[in-house]
Amino acid sequence: MKVLVVGATGGSGRAAVERLLSEGHEVTALARRPEALGVASQRLSVVTGDVMNPADVERAVKGQDAVIVTLGISENPLTVRMRGSARTPMDVRSAGTRNVIAAMRGHGVRKLVVQTTYGVGETWERLSLKWKLLFSLLLKPQIADTEVQEREVRESGLDWVLARPVGLTDEAATDAPFASPEGVARGMSVSRKSVGRFLVEAVAGTKYIGQSVALSAA
Repeated sequence: MKVLVVGATGGSGRAAVERLLSEGHEVTALARRPEALGVASQRLSVVTGDVMNPADVERAVKGQDAVIVTLGISENPLTVRMRGSARTPMDVRSAGTRNVIAAMRGHGVRKLVVQTTYGVGETWERLSLKWKLLFSLLLKPQIADTEVQEREVRESGLDWVLARPVGLTDEAATDAPFASPEGVARGMSVSRKSVGRFLVEAVAGTKYIGQSVALSAA
């Protein structure tokens, strides 16, 4: 299977790339800074480009069987809340995903898996007061953009899956996460490697098509 990973230099994106390669897939990574990927394989192609540039996205999507999107802002949340993002557009999730959807439609690529976050949509009501305050104070612009991103995906007409992980960690755990289309979380942390494993499972299979799936540690 030929899979494009958009946001491949982030923790979850890199984990998805590594998992795809370990399972024998052909992988293309779209990255502004290819040197930041830190993964090498004969089955890995890297397209230097920006998800905010439709032409770059078109070039990367052409010839793929499926796309995984793991866009986000990696800078310190407090700094971003106070001053805005220095390196990444604040609407990178929604605008970037919109470009991906347009390119997929143009090239007839149907399967789309997008990582968003727990606390978006109906899962907001499942957050504790502490997490609601944290999201409201530190992550309000990012959450608002993620809400738009999810709407773009739901209205895309593609075979989509939304992955909503809780707080991400760099733990080495690679077990399958607890995956709940009902929005249930067993805790508020999950490893990026476990999320990467789910993203690959979702892109290669049909089990979760048309569903938003909460991810937490098993």
